[in-house]
Amino acid sequence: MVPEERITAIPLFEGLPADERARFAGIAAERAFARGESIFLEGDEGGGFYVVSTGRVKIFKLSPEGKEQTLHLFGPGEPFGEVALFAGRRFPANAQAMESSRILFFPREALAGLIREHPSVAMNLLALMSVRLRRFTVLIEDLSLKEVPGRLSAYLLYLSRKEDGGEDLALDITKAQLASLLGTIPETLSRILGRLAREGLIERDGRRIRILDRNGLKALAGDE
Repeated sequence: MVPEERITAIPLFEGLPADERARFAGIAAERAFARGESIFLEGDEGGGFYVVSTGRVKIFKLSPEGKEQTLHLFGPGEPFGEVALFAGRRFPANAQAMESSRILFFPREALAGLIREHPSVAMNLLALMSVRLRRFTVLIEDLSLKEVPGRLSAYLLYLSRKEDGGEDLALDITKAQLASLLGTIPETLSRILGRLAREGLIERDGRRIRILDRNGLKALAGDE
């Protein structure tokens, strides 16, 4: 059993009364993972559902040649591995701790039973999965149809929307991780960042980026 305050901090369980949150806490187990440690591998049996308590988690796939494609990055309060909950199937991708992390694990059968009693949690999960499906569709479109400058511009605009439309952004992942997310290599990413700065679209200061020309980024990203 994990402390109830850990459950309270998870948006998925918003709106539940204290006694019901305690029931969810009662079935959860907390696991610690070191940086770079695998949480599950593609093809592993999906025996449960995960929520990041502290740290960060990367979901990725590997090509037969060993090339990595990052699909999602998750931080505190965000769930992952929901395919195990709904389908009871094997995981379709890999999960790895990006830094020292603590992860809550909910066994599939016990969690499914509680969710049946609380449709609001199921609705929260469906809303979450709808948003992720949309993001995944955009990712596939970007990788298939856009060149790297367009992918990077789209990502910077996405970060801006997460920051309530602000112009000042903080890249909280490494250049290598961002390159993997955008389907390129760090050297190419560095060149494109330099190009965007020279063209007056952005201003760089380490990991901080300031958007100078939002319309220019939108044009590169094909964002209408």
